[in-house]
Amino acid sequence: MVVEKYPRSDLLVETAWLEYHLNDHNIRVIDCDSPDAYSRVHIPGSVSVGTDHYLKDPTNGVHVMSSDLISGLMGRLGIGSDTLVVAYEGRNQPWATRLWWVLNYYGHKKVKVLNGGFRAWIDEKRPVTRVVPDVTPQVFIANPNSSLIATNSDVRSAVGVLDSVIWDVRSKGEHIGEVTRGNTYTGHISGAVHLEWNEMLSNDGTGKFKSAEEISIILLSKGITPDKQVYTY
Repeated sequence: MVVEKYPRSDLLVETAWLEYHLNDHNIRVIDCDSPDAYSRVHIPGSVSVGTDHYLKDPTNGVHVMSSDLISGLMGRLGIGSDTLVVAYEGRNQPWATRLWWVLNYYGHKKVKVLNGGFRAWIDEKRPVTRVVPDVTPQVFIANPNSSLIATNSDVRSAVGVLDSVIWDVRSKGEHIGEVTRGNTYTGHISGAVHLEWNEMLSNDGTGKFKSAEEISIILLSKGITPDKQVYTY
């Protein structure tokens, strides 16, 4: 089996690696699919993130959970300061990467995404179970990093600036305003480039990321380059 090399390969784990390390004491595997999918079958030792895949503030769906709420949830999931978290999902959704981002925002950098997710795990006939593990609660200390969130004023000031890129990762329908998803305003931010997030995934049905070379070419075609400040939404 060929394992793709990425400039930041530390952000991903492959299925073979995870299977080998499933019983490590300091790993917590998080299933980011819906609870009903988790109850049907899941990776051994994994726990369900619950119904809120995006970890939103229950009083304001625009924002991520507060420090207190995220500390409580992560602690109940068995995630402490030294826990290595591996996130996965199986429905071709951005839920695992969302968990990765939220944990990074709250200062927990020991988190990786399973390349290919549950789809690759199943295709490779790796072990699954219906057993829900016993979880020992941990102490999770949230230290938010405000530099990972762009404010309205940040994005406004980036419109039309040559060394900045505003990247709309939503569907084409949302970008051109044909799909509203219940929002008051439709369309996109002025000057934003459109490249749907799932364009980064392979076309071979594995659910894995495209090669680093392919991703670089795609990003370059949209003007998304390492020398620019990139704002995503």
